[in-house]
Amino acid sequence: MVEQVTLYRAPTTNADADAIADWLGERTGVDVEVRDRFLSLRTDDDLATEIAQTRVLSPHERETGNTMTGVVRYEERALDRPDRAGGVVYDGLALQRGLRERVPDAERSLDHLHVALLDRVIGTWGDHDGRWHKRVNVVGQLTLVSVPGLYEAPAKPEAYYEAKGKHALLSGGAPPREVLESEIEGDFLVEDDPRTTEALKGYVLQAVHHVETGEGFCECEGCRLSNPHRQPGVVEAQLREPAFCDRHAEKYK
Repeated sequence: MVEQVTLYRAPTTNADADAIADWLGERTGVDVEVRDRFLSLRTDDDLATEIAQTRVLSPHERETGNTMTGVVRYEERALDRPDRAGGVVYDGLALQRGLRERVPDAERSLDHLHVALLDRVIGTWGDHDGRWHKRVNVVGQLTLVSVPGLYEAPAKPEAYYEAKGKHALLSGGAPPREVLESEIEGDFLVEDDPRTTEALKGYVLQAVHHVETGEGFCECEGCRLSNPHRQPGVVEAQLREPAFCDRHAEKYK
């Protein structure tokens, strides 16, 4: 059983780690501690190179990693100034394995779960279709929760892509994201969305639930433990009532 959770902040995002920690403690009865950014607390001379080794090079290429000097320098700058980073996808499982080794030895048991909110986009490889898929979280010890992944991983409403294609056809190029987001009806999360903290609560709870029960995502649409692949499903699961399916409502109050 999980007895303690350590949650790490992502200060360049609008995710409120303290609010998430309070909610998680109320739902699980677990002691939740909040620490500063994981990549800042656990950095050393090798971290930038290790992160560069997990870079996704192409959406349809399984091989990852680029440790050329310029790329490593970029990762060093991103560690120092994370607000200037972006536009890169990282292999979530490889990054998880590497960062897990940086958790203190005395805190690695499964009764002490570590969850890092990240300002990076993470993905996993799909053997079924031969391409990378962006993810909101990669659960386990340590769990990674991507704040930008909340906006980018789940697909937006069909109308969004239809409008994007229409703009491209008429003007020869895609319009700015902000223009599309303002034009499309429907509920979906956007960068710096004020609902970010509330939506992330369920993804952090998924980490605790997985370690405690060994279960994967809930198959019931609308439950905070489900894993919707489209933005309207995320809004329904994480921001609408009821918060849980009947089975998980009993467990998480």
